[in-house]
Amino acid sequence: MPTITVVPGDGIGPEVTREAVAVLDALGLGLTVDVLDHVHADRFLATGTALTDDDVSRIRASAATLLGAVGDPRVTSPDYARGVLLRLRAELDLYVNLRPVRLLHERLSPLRDGRRRDLDCVIVRENTEGLYSGIGGTLRAGTRDEVAVDADVSTWLGVSRVIDYAFGAARRGVCMVDKSNAVPAGGRLWQRCWRDALARYPQVPARHLYVDVAAMNLVAQPETFDVIVTNNSYGDILSDLAATLAGGLGAAASGNLNPATGFGLYEPVHGSAPDIAGQGIANPVGAVLSAALLVEHLGHPDAAEAVRGAVRSTVETGRCTPDLGGSLTTAGAGAAIRAALG
Repeated sequence: MPTITVVPGDGIGPEVTREAVAVLDALGLGLTVDVLDHVHADRFLATGTALTDDDVSRIRASAATLLGAVGDPRVTSPDYARGVLLRLRAELDLYVNLRPVRLLHERLSPLRDGRRRDLDCVIVRENTEGLYSGIGGTLRAGTRDEVAVDADVSTWLGVSRVIDYAFGAARRGVCMVDKSNAVPAGGRLWQRCWRDALARYPQVPARHLYVDVAAMNLVAQPETFDVIVTNNSYGDILSDLAATLAGGLGAAASGNLNPATGFGLYEPVHGSAPDIAGQGIANPVGAVLSAALLVEHLGHPDAAEAVRGAVRSTVETGRCTPDLGGSLTTAGAGAAIRAALG
């Protein structure tokens, strides 16, 4: 019986993960849930510890992890978020950040032209390198002569393997996004790895775009994208843009994956939303769809598609939270999804 760890986290995290876990229970897959409900900002503020070695061991020993949200306005140090998310990504080598984006209903799209609303793509973001690697520093901090440097790190291994994953995920084609005309060193490496991949996958339609052009085309021609592969920072930005085009961050799911080991950490991308925490209006769809990704990668594609179908059904009929055009509470929306599962 597989065990999954659940880290509810901060803000609306406990509210939305509660509904996601209830959906997992309703699927009847025999999953055991190990809840790490002590991992949150309160503990970090009291002890300075984000994750203990024991926490990491419990997560590592599980089949997968579902995370709610990390972040609290009382915490001003980046060490908390880095100590949870970035530590897990680094220690478990979760080198693929997977962001599927699909418009749930046309009323949710901010695009006026109905012909441009057919958005159904996946953004594959390199997840362990780039500008988020934490390499850099500051000279003469706090003075008018302050100098701040953050290093954008790319390696042949990191770039090659994430591009390979993108080609493996393609249904219609792959678009590689970089800024090699302005960032020459990393750009040359990405371009070299891209050319090598084109030779390995000649049967897969492929194209390259600079990141500014890709952002424009996501708005103007979102239906032309299938799989986008890019670095850590560009992927972070483009995936939030795509999620907004598909109805907002409240419905956006993600996975942090190591395809070699099969382990994944799954999380909605909306953050902890402290301004609405405890009000019962948080949208659970992002967490529920993250749970669908989790069960899919555990080998239950039919169950995952059943969850996605239930979500689409509830959104289409307005049985959802106010941000998606409904009037239900968080718990009400979760119950509607479970009812739609039959």
